[in-house]
Amino acid sequence: MEKIVHVIGAGLAGCEAAWQIASRGVKIVIHEMKPKKYSPAHKNADFAELVCSNSLRSDDFMHNAVGLMHEEMRRAGSLIMACADKTKVPAGGALAVDRDGFAAEVTQKIKNHPLIDVSYEEIDSLPDASFGRVIIATGPLTSEKLAHSILKEINNQALSFYDAIAPVVYKDSIDFSKAWYQSRYDKGDKLDYINCPLSQEEYYHFVDELLKAQKVEFHDFEEAHYFDGCLPIEVMAERGIETLVFGPMKPIGLTNPHSDKKPYAVVQLRQDNKEDTLRNMVGFQTKMKYGEQERIFRMIPGLENAEFARLGGIHKNTFIKSPVLLDEFLRLKIRPNISFAGQITGCEGYIESAAVGLMSGYFAATEILGQTPVLPPRTTAFGSMLAHLIDDTNCDDFQPMNINFGIFPTITGEKTANGKFRKIKGAERKTAYCERALADLTPWLEKFNENKA
Repeated sequence: MEKIVHVIGAGLAGCEAAWQIASRGVKIVIHEMKPKKYSPAHKNADFAELVCSNSLRSDDFMHNAVGLMHEEMRRAGSLIMACADKTKVPAGGALAVDRDGFAAEVTQKIKNHPLIDVSYEEIDSLPDASFGRVIIATGPLTSEKLAHSILKEINNQALSFYDAIAPVVYKDSIDFSKAWYQSRYDKGDKLDYINCPLSQEEYYHFVDELLKAQKVEFHDFEEAHYFDGCLPIEVMAERGIETLVFGPMKPIGLTNPHSDKKPYAVVQLRQDNKEDTLRNMVGFQTKMKYGEQERIFRMIPGLENAEFARLGGIHKNTFIKSPVLLDEFLRLKIRPNISFAGQITGCEGYIESAAVGLMSGYFAATEILGQTPVLPPRTTAFGSMLAHLIDDTNCDDFQPMNINFGIFPTITGEKTANGKFRKIKGAERKTAYCERALADLTPWLEKFNENKA
């Protein structure tokens, strides 16, 4: 019987899973509903569309957990990281990409692989046993019919939260008599970020308008559960008038060349495409109505005449209760021919989604080849993310999680002459986590790469 795996969803996780499976000589069929049908947040017909932001966050793999995950992905031969590196745009110490160029690159790689076929169709129910091996990688915006089918199968053990999207501005509409180029603390190239300064009076007026603005209302039966890493800016403002100056509008590490007076708050805009014609408002996710966004964001000095390529929005993200439902190889316990990958499992973030896709693809391919996959070391970013998803101690309050050192096994430091452990803190501690992870990753990669063509 022909060895074949069906992957439902051609987002970051689905494409990464398919690539890992095909690289091991196993045939793949990707089922993707675009362009016949789009979710409320998707616009691009290509695969691996980046909906919220064009940034994959920090690329520092010796001091940052997400940077470490980037490096682990690169060493594991990740399709998503290869395409991100090829289409990256300046973003200081972060890895940001040309949004459309990235999606086009992933799409081309997938379509050109001889073992990958694409079926443009909506799968509206959980596949039966005749499909064989299946990976569900439909993301947090799983179509309503399929989501309902999954819910029925797993006895309604699913959760949801709301995610918000930041606006994108045409760069040539920014007033550079008020705005200026500079990366915070001059990290990276100075052109990476555009800065718009606010005085204390302007900032307080801005926050006041945010609080009074008309917002998109939820239905009576909906209760908003936001992911803390992607709060709407007006929700942050509700937590205190100074919240934003300690968050996305912090003025530290920046010097306004147009004035001797230090800005009280700063709005940063990050490059959004390769041509640098578009700029993303960093940290400005919002659920305000469109008219209110234009009115309030044009109060920001330098953006008085801003033209918006895209306004912000909000959408519901759904994820399953993975610690209860999935086994250690991300298979559905009650139907082990079905695996899950990506944000529907309860990971959060682009690179985390792709990493879970990589692991799910590796597990499925190894299994279909008649072997037992090897779990990544718990000390790695891969292993720590996986542990968050399958550790049943997380069951009662399972929530979406970005990769962070808080979910890594604690590092104790070196033993001193008196038998006690020397505490390591700050940057040294982060470096120690990264060094340990990469050292433990190397022998695992030998097993991981065994069946690759």
